[in-house]
Amino acid sequence: MALTNFILTVAGVSAVVLLLRSDVKQSATIFRRNVKHIRNWLEEESTAASKECKAQGAGVKDSRERCSKGETLMF
Repeated sequence: MALTNFILTVAGVSAVVLLLRSDVKQSATIFRRNVKHIRNWLEEESTAASKECKAQGAGVKDSRERCSKGETLMF
């Protein structure tokens, strides 16, 4: 009886470990993919803001100063 309980316990723990390992790997993969997407979005927004600041080239001096400091313009 004790041997059966030991075997069932080892099998149960092994199953849980295998499930958790695959879950952690899958979560890490999803996290890396999300980080790549967020990085791309930030680069796109940065590029768009830079282009917007350059397009306002003949605008008010204050807005050019804000663009050069990296501040976001709100309208």
